[in-house]
Amino acid sequence: MTSTVIEPDSNVSLFVKNILVFKGDMMDDQTTVMPFFADGYPGLIFHITAKGMWAQPQNKKMPTTYLYGQTIHPVEIHVKGSYDIIAFQLYPFVLNSFFHVDSRKLNNACYDLQQLDSWKPFEANLLNEQDTTKQIHIIQTYLLSLFNARKQHLDLAVRQGLQLILDHKAQISVTELCEQVYLTIRTFERRFIKEVGVSARDFIQITKFQQSLEQLTQKRYTKLNDIVFANGFADQSHFIRVFKAFTGKTPKRFDQA
Repeated sequence: MTSTVIEPDSNVSLFVKNILVFKGDMMDDQTTVMPFFADGYPGLIFHITAKGMWAQPQNKKMPTTYLYGQTIHPVEIHVKGSYDIIAFQLYPFVLNSFFHVDSRKLNNACYDLQQLDSWKPFEANLLNEQDTTKQIHIIQTYLLSLFNARKQHLDLAVRQGLQLILDHKAQISVTELCEQVYLTIRTFERRFIKEVGVSARDFIQITKFQQSLEQLTQKRYTKLNDIVFANGFADQSHFIRVFKAFTGKTPKRFDQA
């Protein structure tokens, strides 16, 4: 398997974080397993696979192009045989504003883009194109068209709150967020859940978890408490509880897998 991270064009970087390309020239009886854990970002995936793409443990066959929402519980993507996958990692305020999809219903779920008439001609162009760079351009063109049509409807307070969480590496409270975006906690949380699919408090927790996961997998620690305190967990027990909720394993078992 080869994987490549591509920076989005500057005109879509406001709402596209990264573009990932996965390619595998496998035998028909070989299965590739890709684990996914909570990272706070929804996405758009286009794939051409020899025998389809399946999400586990749901055992759901995935459509050719689909949106996915917040990954709350661990998910595995299973692909049998060869594959070409393009994944657009989107900023969390995109789903509702661009696609008019209820973000909450996409937590650990997906949405077939063929349900949108505006997407159908773009998918036809994708399937007729074999060059990955041109396929990425087609998807970026579609996303930019949505942005230009709906940019007046973006919730800028939620976008600002998300950026503050990321800028502070999740070391910020909901109260502090609300003070900076000039909204009450009740109003901010209602709007945040509508756009992102989870509460601001849960998004902060997800961001802390993802930071700790990177630190753990990259071996950037001497003892577990280094991860605990670097990411603002109350104590080791709190960190282990959160980590297990998102991965199904303790940090020790995960590190040994």
